[in-house]
Amino acid sequence: MGDLDFRALWDRALTYEEFVKQSREHCSLWTGVYRLARIPPWALEQACEQGRTFRLLVLAEDWCGDASNTIPYVAKLGAQGHCLEMRVLRRDENPEVMDRYVSGSARAIPIVILLDDAWREVGHWGSRPAELQAWVLEARKTTPKEELYPQIRRWYAKDKGESTLREILALLPRETSTVAATTDDSQ
Repeated sequence: MGDLDFRALWDRALTYEEFVKQSREHCSLWTGVYRLARIPPWALEQACEQGRTFRLLVLAEDWCGDASNTIPYVAKLGAQGHCLEMRVLRRDENPEVMDRYVSGSARAIPIVILLDDAWREVGHWGSRPAELQAWVLEARKTTPKEELYPQIRRWYAKDKGESTLREILALLPRETSTVAATTDDSQ
């Protein structure tokens, strides 16, 4: 699998507003979650503490419940923080990108790819917060699929995007301290 041209992908990706506007059946869900999303002060501070801008390239589709419960928070963080820019690629129109981020055997979305100012991948996240994913994998063993989704939606409503934001922000590179390590010259 060759390297991806993230600059070219970014240039053809949709802004969050364009993506939501093109949402066929689920526009009201996306706009409702975005309207209710509140970004905690710690998330804004952590996103912008380096004074650098990072780009978040998101693989999503409007029908995906995990995407509609997480990506509006990421979009709002970018809009409020002015240090993160976000664009969306439709998963089904970009199989070469999706195949690079397949989790297990599934083309699970959303996937958030963190890019630096030189268009290099710093890291990626997806498709669910780790705590929720662990619960889902366990619950699938005994719970019918139709009973899982209402519980997943309740988890997202209670979490209010915090786990997603925390996990994505953990991908940001940390600046190393300029304090020189002390050395023992007596040897």
